[in-house]
Amino acid sequence: MASKLVLITAFVFDVIAFALAVTAEQRRSTAKVVQDKEINYNYCVYDSDISTGLGVGAFFFLMASQVLIMVASRCFCCGKALSPGGSRAWAVVLFITCWIFFFIAEVCLLAGSVRNAYHTKYRTIFSENPPSCQTVRKGVFAAGAAFTFFTAIVSEFYYVSYSKARESFQPYGAETGVGMGTYK
Repeated sequence: MASKLVLITAFVFDVIAFALAVTAEQRRSTAKVVQDKEINYNYCVYDSDISTGLGVGAFFFLMASQVLIMVASRCFCCGKALSPGGSRAWAVVLFITCWIFFFIAEVCLLAGSVRNAYHTKYRTIFSENPPSCQTVRKGVFAAGAAFTFFTAIVSEFYYVSYSKARESFQPYGAETGVGMGTYK
């Protein structure tokens, strides 16, 4: 039987990670070109940088959820054997899918956070073209949030399938010796 405490804790971590990623998308920094007081050059002014912290928070909450599920399931490779059947097959498929979604979500969240924290520092002379005020693209944190959601669903199903396959395993022999009790 899958541990309800593990499932609830992982779900809470995933919900927090999802909420942080969605908030990071909504609060990502924007920039505008400003002229200096003497009108000699243009430079970029960035607003709030809070989405970097939100993205990093989502990154770590999703990682905590993944670590919790993998420790509880012994990362699928340690512990007693799983019984053959549909639950084991689903556990294998969901394990692989879970790691793929997790990797994509973490890359999106980390890349969005790094890109959001980067602010151009150069200036251009007024007669030249305005500077390129680079910001994180719209949708990077949203993609991280979407894959966080997918990871949450798949990891929960993986853990339930793994637990079901682990619980139904029956070893082949009950005793190690030769049963000679019925012969006299």
